[in-house]
Amino acid sequence: MKNKKYAKISTKKLKTSKYSRASVLFLFFLVIFLLIVVKLYFIQVVSHKKYKNIAFRQHNVEKNIISSRGEIFLKNGNDTYPIGVNREYFMAFLSPRDVKDELITDVAKRTSEALDVDYDVILQKLAKRNDVYEVVRHKIEHDKKEKIVKMNIQGLHFLPEYFRFYPGGSLAAHVVGFVGSDGDKYVGRYGIEAYFDKKLHGNDGKVIQNRDARGGWLTSSKRIVSEKKDGDNLLLTIDYTVQYEVERILKEAIEQYEADSGSIIVMEPKTGKILALANYPTFTPNKYNEVDDIAVFRNDAVSEEYESGSVFKPITMAMGLDSKKITPDTTYVDTGHVKVAEYTIKNSEEKVYGLQTMTQVLEKSINTGVIYVEKLVGNKKFKEYVERFGFGALSEIELPAEADGNISNLEHLNRNVEFYTASFGQGITVTPLQLAVAYSALANGGELLKPQIVEKIVHSDGKEEIIEPHIVHRVISEEASKQVGKMLRSVVVNGHGKRADVPGYLIGGKTGTAQVANTGKKGYDDSQTIGTFAGYGPINDPRFVIIVKIDNPKTVVWAESSAAPTFGKVMQYLLDFYNIAPTEKIK
Repeated sequence: MKNKKYAKISTKKLKTSKYSRASVLFLFFLVIFLLIVVKLYFIQVVSHKKYKNIAFRQHNVEKNIISSRGEIFLKNGNDTYPIGVNREYFMAFLSPRDVKDELITDVAKRTSEALDVDYDVILQKLAKRNDVYEVVRHKIEHDKKEKIVKMNIQGLHFLPEYFRFYPGGSLAAHVVGFVGSDGDKYVGRYGIEAYFDKKLHGNDGKVIQNRDARGGWLTSSKRIVSEKKDGDNLLLTIDYTVQYEVERILKEAIEQYEADSGSIIVMEPKTGKILALANYPTFTPNKYNEVDDIAVFRNDAVSEEYESGSVFKPITMAMGLDSKKITPDTTYVDTGHVKVAEYTIKNSEEKVYGLQTMTQVLEKSINTGVIYVEKLVGNKKFKEYVERFGFGALSEIELPAEADGNISNLEHLNRNVEFYTASFGQGITVTPLQLAVAYSALANGGELLKPQIVEKIVHSDGKEEIIEPHIVHRVISEEASKQVGKMLRSVVVNGHGKRADVPGYLIGGKTGTAQVANTGKKGYDDSQTIGTFAGYGPINDPRFVIIVKIDNPKTVVWAESSAAPTFGKVMQYLLDFYNIAPTEKIK
């Protein structure tokens, strides 16, 4: 009986162990199955695109067709001047497989000397004995390439490549910018090159065809071709000759007055077209990588905000004229100062002028006179005019890194002191471009125009797109515009702008010697000034608005001795260049 019981127990244990092994095997294969399903899910669903691309590359040859970058031109009378073009260079590469073992050191030495590349770097490339393509150097000019070819260096070959070239050297550098590497590819950096990078670059094409086991094209397979689209060409409003002369005059002024830097803008007030835009110091786009300080790339005429000083006074005067709060002959009595809250605002050099007309206010650049006008206009209306003149906003010129200025001091309408100082260009910041746009509105009859830097776009299919002038809105009336023009003419004849005049023509404008705000603390740096002259002419038929800005001149203090004569030289040149006949007798 005991044996039978034992047998029964043993059989039961045996059956139980069989079931356990079966369960384990089932779970094992179930897990394997689930892993396979998950793996297939990730391959076929999650990573579908990745493996599809791998398979595509294994079975197909894909080659890019590089598009040609569009070129940039300046106006040159009735012709054009190429300022940013594509130039053929050569890339040198070694094919180590083609170099005999016994010639490796000789090839490395000769290649190193010919291309000015480190000897050890060449040796490392040649050590890859089965390689057929090791790049040694880019951007080799044609003459140098021809000399090296005659040296018959074994395994050294050349391929053509195209890079940007700027025939004008530093001419219009801040407008044009340059093409440089971003690490992966060459793109537009600064200026027109950056702003219009997509249009200039175009779209690369592709050729796709099945490959054989050795990687070659199967000629019997279907070839898929995606056509390239070359970049658009751009014709700028900048005139080559005018730009050249303006840059020469600016450089001469910076050196003469021992200034830190400067900017000049020449604009057509009736169209908004920019004929010249210059900054100094400048750089050469062909050698952009050789500059000591990348700050030189900044286009200060568009990007630098500063307190413009008294060149803002005609803007305030135009507000009073347009709102009919004053006329050019309206009088007030100057006491030499204006008290507001805990502040006392004085005239320059603490002068007291007594009874003065509004025209005399501009002639003598009287701070309290424009405060008088601002009071009549009122803070709310003053702020609205400032905004309508384009200050505190981007003009949307087609150049990168445009600054919008800062008029935040005018946010609180009850802070009279901010409005009083703003009336003569202090406490708010503007850019030279904004001044050019605002003075164009004063000159052209009262309309604010968008500044224009591109005249025409020529698409890759040959179609031309002409860029028309764009009127943003009316700022002041035609009557107010004419009145301001006569007042500015009086400033040049009787005031601080005498050295800006051109004999035989009615030229008008205003000086501004601005203080420079301290960095990191309140107040102004007494050791620095910025001289500006803003004006236009001829007053009876305005053709040119010119803004001249001279930063921190050392040999003179006042703008009437630096910016004003520089303005006069530019205006004289423009009147002669465009054959504008004099209208006045020369005394």
